[in-house]
Amino acid sequence: MAENQKDVVLDVDDKPKFGQWIGLSLQHMFSMFGSTVLVPLLVGLNPGIALFSSGVGTLLHILITKKEIPAYMGSSFAFIVPMMSLMKTTGYPGVAAGVISVGVIYLIIAGIVAMIGTNWIDRLLPPIVVGPIVMVIGLSLAPSAAQSATLLNGKYDIRVFIVAMLTLGVTIFFNMKLKGFLGLIPILLGIVVGYIFAVLFGLVDFQPVMQSKWFALPNFELPFVNYQPHMYWNAIIVMAPLALVTITEHMGHLMVLDDLTGRNYFKEPGLQRTLAGDGAASIFAGLVGGPSVTSYGENIGVMAITKVHSVYVLMGAAMFAILFSFVGKLSALIQSIPGAVTGGISFLLFGVIAASGLRILVDNKIDFDKKRNLMIASSVLVIGIGNAYLQVGSGSEVVQFSGVAIATVLGIALNLILPKEAASEADV
Repeated sequence: MAENQKDVVLDVDDKPKFGQWIGLSLQHMFSMFGSTVLVPLLVGLNPGIALFSSGVGTLLHILITKKEIPAYMGSSFAFIVPMMSLMKTTGYPGVAAGVISVGVIYLIIAGIVAMIGTNWIDRLLPPIVVGPIVMVIGLSLAPSAAQSATLLNGKYDIRVFIVAMLTLGVTIFFNMKLKGFLGLIPILLGIVVGYIFAVLFGLVDFQPVMQSKWFALPNFELPFVNYQPHMYWNAIIVMAPLALVTITEHMGHLMVLDDLTGRNYFKEPGLQRTLAGDGAASIFAGLVGGPSVTSYGENIGVMAITKVHSVYVLMGAAMFAILFSFVGKLSALIQSIPGAVTGGISFLLFGVIAASGLRILVDNKIDFDKKRNLMIASSVLVIGIGNAYLQVGSGSEVVQFSGVAIATVLGIALNLILPKEAASEADV
């Protein structure tokens, strides 16, 4: 175990006690819930199916990666625009074709990686590239957290900001002061206390909870049962290329997990397995009526704060997600958690991810007096955090590469192209 992993509470293959297991798993489920159900709500899909497919997708990913990687698979935001367009034209059958095609791309690239190996990864992703990319992954999510913590129905609301800051404050307090089991679930406790604040400030609507049923079967969209599958080439052409974007984000999340757990997941169980796990999860989602899925930074943030890396905790979160997708009132209750609460928590979760990138630079003693390092880090940080995205096409055929993806590719390219020393440094 690496030096900075000696204070880990539960390592990847450690099993928590039953009582701890429930609390820790619920903490992870609460952390990913808001984003996972937001995607289907924006697109027009059933949130219960998204929750169900995220849980099953997570279990598939853990199985394929030999229970060695603690990652949670939630609804991907990268495909929102094409899915919204397809829902207006082809309906879900077109979305399903696109989602499945994304999974197939993952499997194809996983096969290529299995053939050529992973020795190239160390050359492409040294600490000067990995550190800034990890920082970008955390900080690029900052606007999302800030909007959740300030806006109500698109307008600024001081109550939202107050609740967000109170939620952040109590979560920091719990992190610093609590010991024992309670010290392992500060995020969950922060969400609960933040929810109470939100109720007191009138930000919670209980009407959907009261109207929902205890048992509610998700509206599954099954091929040959609900529709006849068809090769929707327009959907495939629009969505499949975006898999290249999410693959770069997938590799970024692996970098963070490597740093957190003191392992090299690119080599063991191998990038081919992690990609195959993502691909299988997306294919399953497409077969039951859900959106494409990807690994979640929120859950990585929870692990960074609690230092609980147990894969069994993530499995428990996946099982709770599956269970809650069938329990209407519980699902509605969690959906009633306002953005003020999730925004306050996200300030901490996303910030911790960014700090992990900074730690990579510090631990590897990156010298920023060298112009090469300065050029790489500065370009990656501003492009990634500013989300200088690349958009190709128009209308329903738009393909957009996020700032994170562009920053990742640029960082790799600069690392390969730039000389070890600038001309002015060579003369010194």
